[in-house]
Amino acid sequence: MYQELLQKENKLALIGLGYVGLPIALAFAKKIEVIGFDINESRVDLMKRGIDPSNELETQAFENCSIEFTSSLDKLREARFFIVAVPTPVDEHNVPDLTPVQRASETIGKVIKKGDYVVFESTVYPGCTEEDCLPVIDRISGLKAGVDYKYGYSPERINPGDKVHTLQNVVKVVSGSDAAALDEIAKTYELVVDAGVHRASSVKVAEAAKIIENTQRDLNIALMNELSLIFDRLGINTYEVLEAAGTKWNFLKFFPGLVGGHCIGVDPYYLTYKSAQIGYNSRVILAGRVINDEMAAYVAKKTVQNIIKNGVNPAESKVLVMGCTFKENVSDIRNSKVADVVKELKGYGVTVHAVDPHADSAELQHEYGFGLEAAPGKDYDAVIVTVNHHSYENLDEQYFKSITKPQAWLVDLKGSYRGTISDMNYWCL
Repeated sequence: MYQELLQKENKLALIGLGYVGLPIALAFAKKIEVIGFDINESRVDLMKRGIDPSNELETQAFENCSIEFTSSLDKLREARFFIVAVPTPVDEHNVPDLTPVQRASETIGKVIKKGDYVVFESTVYPGCTEEDCLPVIDRISGLKAGVDYKYGYSPERINPGDKVHTLQNVVKVVSGSDAAALDEIAKTYELVVDAGVHRASSVKVAEAAKIIENTQRDLNIALMNELSLIFDRLGINTYEVLEAAGTKWNFLKFFPGLVGGHCIGVDPYYLTYKSAQIGYNSRVILAGRVINDEMAAYVAKKTVQNIIKNGVNPAESKVLVMGCTFKENVSDIRNSKVADVVKELKGYGVTVHAVDPHADSAELQHEYGFGLEAAPGKDYDAVIVTVNHHSYENLDEQYFKSITKPQAWLVDLKGSYRGTISDMNYWCL
């Protein structure tokens, strides 16, 4: 398969062209023939014009690429090597929602042929590929996984907004249904991953490796958040504590904050879901999830308490929230915990204005019921800087004073302005 792809006798298809799938598709398209498949025709139309709907890639990324974007099953049938990179969210009860990955499996089942390859990149729990996805392909295609077609799993490591740790320079974990499949899959990914690949011993090992990467980060941030809760009651600045502790060579530098997005705030639930299925109820992982999921309410409560300290009725107050995406310098608002902060503030009767240089106001309105102001107003009782966008880095105290009332609070979740604020009331995690 690898040689046929290299010689452009066969085509590779990428199913799901979001923030993960599109950069992978374009990277391969500089080396081999690629079909970029997505069920969202409006997104497909944008990509045909060299526009990334996720606003991650510049137009130049589409240049010199041998790729055809499509939503057509007939065109998808031309591929022999399929990579699935669709979302794997959770529902309102934090239960894994396998609908996207199962629909992608149905799509593959309609077009797969004997001798083809299928590789899943979507983050799932150990066993999901072989127990939940492949049976769908087999049922629809009439083929047998591992016999009529080869399969594997290679977890994505795309980090939105990160221009340093890219597909090319981050080691890629790969796995295959057998030794031959592993070799072909590994060589295929080595076409686009300069850092090389790590060959996992099984699909389940590769799935588990991905799920614990984000679970580990979630737990470490939960520890920082819990420390922040404790240190706030002790009157100690958390960031000063972390700076002091960070002078030890083996201290791991994590920081408190809102944990949203479609990875760290979601993936641990996939692991605890599978754990419960096999009779083990997670304690540590879920404890971390509880802490992180409660931080938005905590931030809103502290802000309202600080406003009340100034003798202001929350129902008569006005707060500016700066930053609505789930992390800095991206446009992605999926599972943004900033939306929870806004919701909690409104629950206290606070008038909330929101601004963000990257987010889309209509999308926020559709997803969370609030939009963006064209520009910050005046006379705010508090300003909450939630996301560390580059455009916020050079803002100084005079700027914040110019849009707030006397004695207003600057709530700095990331500690970005610590040490620079002297005339305003200041609070950070």
